[in-house]
Amino acid sequence: MKHLSLLVVLIFLVSCKLEKEQPKTLQIGTYKALLKINDSIDMPFIFEVLSIDKLQIFNGDEIIEVDEVIYRNDSVFINPPVFEGYIAAKITEKGLEGNYIKDDLNRTVPFKAIFGETERFETVNKAKTDVSGIWETTFSPNSETDKYIAKGIFKQENNKVTGTFRTLTGDYRFLEGVLDGNQLKLSTFDGAHAYFFIATVTDSTIQGMFYSGNHYKEPFTAKRNESFELPDANNLTYLKDGYEKMSFSFPDEKGHMVSLEDERFKNKVVLVQIMGTWCPNCLDESKYFIEFYKNNKDKDFEIIGLAFEYTKTEEKAFANIQRLKDRLGIDYPVLLAQYGSSSKVSAQEKLPMLNQVLSYPTTIFIDKTGAVRKIHTGFNGPATGEKYTEFTREFEGFVNGLMEE
Repeated sequence: MKHLSLLVVLIFLVSCKLEKEQPKTLQIGTYKALLKINDSIDMPFIFEVLSIDKLQIFNGDEIIEVDEVIYRNDSVFINPPVFEGYIAAKITEKGLEGNYIKDDLNRTVPFKAIFGETERFETVNKAKTDVSGIWETTFSPNSETDKYIAKGIFKQENNKVTGTFRTLTGDYRFLEGVLDGNQLKLSTFDGAHAYFFIATVTDSTIQGMFYSGNHYKEPFTAKRNESFELPDANNLTYLKDGYEKMSFSFPDEKGHMVSLEDERFKNKVVLVQIMGTWCPNCLDESKYFIEFYKNNKDKDFEIIGLAFEYTKTEEKAFANIQRLKDRLGIDYPVLLAQYGSSSKVSAQEKLPMLNQVLSYPTTIFIDKTGAVRKIHTGFNGPATGEKYTEFTREFEGFVNGLMEE
């Protein structure tokens, strides 16, 4: 009887210990996440936990599938696909409390998520106008050095607003928000960037502030202009006088130096993609290139990616490149052109034949003779709607023409 009692006690103690060591997991369902931009502003986004190791992040028409979810004791680590940034949070009764972290940039943004909330923004007032249409936009309008132009493209249904801003270097991807009375609020979170726009709207003007995480902000103004267009993205970057061809030599993940002089690229149409694994517009472009390459790589066609990485070590940079290739299924070479900085000035120094590197991504079109035929700055991704369709049509027509020469 004494031995039986001792056995019962031991079973009880072991079961208690196992229960205590069992990590907490995310509740299945919808969460409203809040990133603290400053003491008075929280940037919201919505995500849904499908299972303890899978969730989806929502931005307008975009759904980001996340399957890198790790538990440690009472905490969870959520790593969106491809990008370096991750969420580290303690699991609480109400949801999550922690931070969004980008280690290599030494950036930390306080984060919390409330379980059961489904609305990105609460609205109190009926929208006073409709922002649907085209807006001629200027960011940092009072600064001669920081000022740049953009094209706002929005759709509105009742209070809900979706759309994006196109700039000379790319777009701000899928923005989602509301018009509450005359207050416009738009946000997006893709794992690499947290963007938040707050503005006051009249029928013909928008004035507000743009926040990128908690480290950067700038004012912006906009006016209705249905005919507004940005400068041609094919004329912003070009070969400097005295240069006729592209030339470079950078390592691949195996340490092999790769250049356009290699046998693989001779007598072929080649696209050189200036990009970074941290860049959302580059991600959109890479997804498009993957399919085009798959359908055309047997037609004397090649793509070379040149990655400019801000991560601090070569080893980490190559790890990020490999992660991108594995997650997307990239079948063309991606070379490490630079690490420790994503500076466009430094990128231009690596490619001195270019007048400037204005944007990640930048795409260089090279014909079968090795001549540069076109250089396209930026990328109009799926969030730009008709512009994305227009780009793909122009791209395919131009490349097919080069392949037929």
